[in-house]
Amino acid sequence: MQIVIERFPSLETALHETLVCLLPEERHGVGESYGEYGALRCRLEEDSASFTAYVQARRGETVCEASFQVEKEGDSPIQRKRAATRAAKTAAYRAVLGFLEAPPPWGAMSGVKPAKPLRQAFPHGFTDQQAHRLVAERFDIAPSRRRLTIQCARQAMACENSLAPNQGALYIGIPFCPSKCVYCSFVSSATAQSGPLIEPYLQALLSEIQAAGQGLAQSNFGLDSLYIGGGTPTILSAAQLDRLLTHVETCLPRPGELTVEAGRPDTVTQDKLAVLAAHGVGRISVNPQRMQNHVLAQASRPHTAAQIVDCYRLARKMGDFAVNMDLIAGLPGDSEQGFLDSVDQLIALEPENITIHCLARKKGSPLRFGKQGLLPAALLDEAYDRLEKAGYAPYYLYRQKYIAGNLENVGFAKPGHVCRYNICMMEELCPVIALGAGGVTKLCADGGRSVSRITNPKYPKEYIDRAQEIAQSKANLRLPEPR
Repeated sequence: MQIVIERFPSLETALHETLVCLLPEERHGVGESYGEYGALRCRLEEDSASFTAYVQARRGETVCEASFQVEKEGDSPIQRKRAATRAAKTAAYRAVLGFLEAPPPWGAMSGVKPAKPLRQAFPHGFTDQQAHRLVAERFDIAPSRRRLTIQCARQAMACENSLAPNQGALYIGIPFCPSKCVYCSFVSSATAQSGPLIEPYLQALLSEIQAAGQGLAQSNFGLDSLYIGGGTPTILSAAQLDRLLTHVETCLPRPGELTVEAGRPDTVTQDKLAVLAAHGVGRISVNPQRMQNHVLAQASRPHTAAQIVDCYRLARKMGDFAVNMDLIAGLPGDSEQGFLDSVDQLIALEPENITIHCLARKKGSPLRFGKQGLLPAALLDEAYDRLEKAGYAPYYLYRQKYIAGNLENVGFAKPGHVCRYNICMMEELCPVIALGAGGVTKLCADGGRSVSRITNPKYPKEYIDRAQEIAQSKANLRLPEPR
């Protein structure tokens, strides 16, 4: 749809996000070239106490209209923008509903952190009943998603309350993979092309780790959690992993939780698992994404379901690891029964964490412009029910742009096995320092109400070339005052 907005052009992005969620198969933008599917026009009126948005949505001969009023909580620029944004997005949602067969599960919610508003509201004495009413009235969220949001908000609040005032989280990125999966949009390079960069990248990364340790010490900050992700960190040799983890131990405060992604079974060996165990890694990810070989093949993952099981059993043999396993719903060649069968197979293995993702056709993904099949919310509801009956509980939640079915990604954990890094990062509970190519450091304060970002170069070659500059920036990093 063509987006036309009067008086507040800064809200065009917010309305675009709403349309992407509600009508993902259509093109949306600003200007006549995007008008082949129709138009959405928004007019905002402001008085001393409120904003009122009036929206008209047109598709062919069909016209739907809606309005929505939001009272201002103050007159600061940020308060005015929040009120105007909520009014415009809610009115747009109500207008576009006229083109939909049924309300979407997340209603007017287009943000990636559904639990964050509730988590911030709970300290003010909100009950679960009040929380249900808040998200129903504000976003028109379906009852099943309200329950999910409340559960994850409670987990986030518990994590926030257990954080020391001077604790943060840290991420280390290894942006290399044996090959690129069709759904992947992460900054990662296939080793067939970029293998020679791994060693110089590691050297640059070690320098940044040392500098980050200096910055943390100067700010008197410790680490609640440390996460080594990618890419595929286990693309490194056993010797390289040992160097990396030795440097982490030498230069950084000891984290309460240490996770290493070991997501591709074709990169995991006994020697590498022995290194992880020797360095006290407490949590790893062994990610099948699917337990059907034909789906794995179409996703460009050159391993079998049997290799996943073998890798999982080897990990159990080699160390006392808590294990996470990921599944993606909606992959090419998938079926509802195949997805549920994969859920059942993971439950039978009894990992500590199971994370359910929905396919997202993101920029940078080979599937970005491919046809996306429908992903019914009822399928995820059935998967969640099976997980909860098996003793898993949802603990963190996030959504993405272009996500299938306007749905969500949810992490489930057995009691006592939540991944604190995932909660801290997603809910922005504390400063999160990111090292490596594509890393985005988030200097979070006031429970996530204030967030500033510092970005590293996106690509490995650029990161290597600017290694000295990047390291210096981490040495000079000043973290927010302790909570």
